Amino acid sequence: MSSIRTWIDRHRLLSFVAIAYAFTWTVQGALAYSGMEASWTHSILIGFGGFGPPIGAAVVIWASGGSLRRWVGQMFKWRIGAKWWLLALGLPLFILSLGVLLFVLAGGPVDFTELETPLVYLFAMAWGTVWGGGQEDLGWRGFMLPILQDSYSALTSSGIVGVAWATWHLPLFLNATTTHGGWPRSQQLLWLVSIFAGSVLWTWMYNSTGGSVLAVAVFHAGINAMGIFHPADPEALIPNGVPDPWLNLLAEVTGAVPLVLTAVLLVVLYGGRRLANRDPPTPQDAGLPPATDAESAP
Repeated sequence: MSSIRTWIDRHRLLSFVAIAYAFTWTVQGALAYSGMEASWTHSILIGFGGFGPPIGAAVVIWASGGSLRRWVGQMFKWRIGAKWWLLALGLPLFILSLGVLLFVLAGGPVDFTELETPLVYLFAMAWGTVWGGGQEDLGWRGFMLPILQDSYSALTSSGIVGVAWATWHLPLFLNATTTHGGWPRSQQLLWLVSIFAGSVLWTWMYNSTGGSVLAVAVFHAGINAMGIFHPADPEALIPNGVPDPWLNLLAEVTGAVPLVLTAVLLVVLYGGRRLANRDPPTPQDAGLPPATDAESAP
């Protein structure tokens, strides 16, 4: 056991990614093999598979003799100032509004009579924070990002996390019963662009709040919930039950553009080195002890 812990400690990022992928891909692979149809149970199990990154981080921190309490504490770091909570909660709505404006200007049909109630938004935010995406951030942002930023710029680190994060989602695209699995190739490519833009946004929020994974998870949930409140006319998007490829592509493009523009603006305003007006959190802030001598690179 001690030799395994030593190996994990010396190969922290490799161990983290391997465990995160192994857990998530095993759960989601089993779901795909089972043939389970889309349902609430299916969604809950997909969300369970999303705990691969925090499980991977927890194992590495344990093996390294770090502080699990300090690492988990990032998920409860709520004293970040009203400004950052306004941004975490309000920026997704601004991005949605800009996307809708672009959609309308491009000729997209909308129907504001079918919008969901605010209660649905509150549920989507709560679900997205703890089970529908935000749970990943204790791994990607609360663990992997600080290690990378110890050696690379915030922008480069965001790109590396983006690659690992995007590839980690692969089983969802291979399962026809998931939302990702039903997307056409063009939508999958747009999602990939959004992943890298989102990785920059999440890094900005994490670094600017001094390592609040809670703020990142809420921000993440808000971005994921945007689709619920897009007023695109469903009868025009899916006439007679058959998706209109052009209108659906238009909705996806106009939704991705504001994300990319926001990411570019943040790089311009804050610079790629830190993506914040303060020093980024260190691996020690995320609960890890200093790296062993044998670990010469992340």
